[in-house]
Amino acid sequence: MTAEHTIRKMKAEDLDVVMEIWLDTNMRAHNFISQSYWEDNVQSVRDMISKAEVYVWEEDIGGAIRGFIGLCGNDVGGIFVSSTAQSAGIGSALMAHVKKIRQSLTLTVYEKNKRAVRFYEHERFRIKSETVDENTKEKEFIMVWKAQGQTD
Repeated sequence: MTAEHTIRKMKAEDLDVVMEIWLDTNMRAHNFISQSYWEDNVQSVRDMISKAEVYVWEEDIGGAIRGFIGLCGNDVGGIFVSSTAQSAGIGSALMAHVKKIRQSLTLTVYEKNKRAVRFYEHERFRIKSETVDENTKEKEFIMVWKAQGQTD
């Protein structure tokens, strides 16, 4: 990404923008799940995000937030990049940031979200197991990343 940026902890006043990115990204990336599912979960996710460890990618000029990553311990709750800023290195920058502060990471991704699966594999995550999301009945991969020198 050529734009100067800062990755910082989310502030309370960032929550509305973060939620807009969350909803838009989920509906675009998961067209195999009804939009109403995402809309129905906005409030519960808003509550979770406000309590999670969230880092935002913010442009230095103008201060626009273009993406974020949420952590709960070593679990990546999600990584989301605005539709107008995807494929510009923001997701990789956010992932690099959390890899500096964690020795291992775990996440869950829908099998049908091929773009995300490829991204995580490129980021050196490996599929550890498969499961089915009880809410959507969709197959998911549980993926893990370990810092070099770390073992299971």
